Amino acid sequence: MPRIAITGHRDLTEPTARSVREAVREALTTRRESLIGVSCLAEGADQLFAREVLTAGGELHAVIPAADYRDTLPVDARAAYDDLTGLAAHVHRMPARVAAPTSYMAASEYMLRGTDELFAVWDGCPALGYGGTADVVSYARRKGVKVHVIWPQGAERA
Repeated sequence: MPRIAITGHRDLTEPTARSVREAVREALTTRRESLIGVSCLAEGADQLFAREVLTAGGELHAVIPAADYRDTLPVDARAAYDDLTGLAAHVHRMPARVAAPTSYMAASEYMLRGTDELFAVWDGCPALGYGGTADVVSYARRKGVKVHVIWPQGAERA
């Protein structure tokens, strides 16, 4: 089964989130075979991708960057995180106790092991901090993972 990972911006405007959801859905439906979607389940792109993987009949694997990761998510993203964690076929918890840029990057590197492709919901700009979308894209490219950038025309960050 092909493994597709996700990285992407957390701060999508609502119209952009709708456009990204449609683009992810379209990209997943072009793959006829069953797939595994791998996500850290952050708000924004990660959670949109995870939902679309499940809707497409794929298997969700979650990689949790740190023991306190859930508490670092915005309050309005925690219910979806809890739901998706419960629906995941596999949940891997990284050893870090505290969520920080280094734990985010370590989780992304782990997520990309054995991954066939990375979906990147990315505006093409440099990362705002270590472990951001641009860093994950750069790491994937260095490791030879195919990167599929998703940034629909007119997309914006909040």
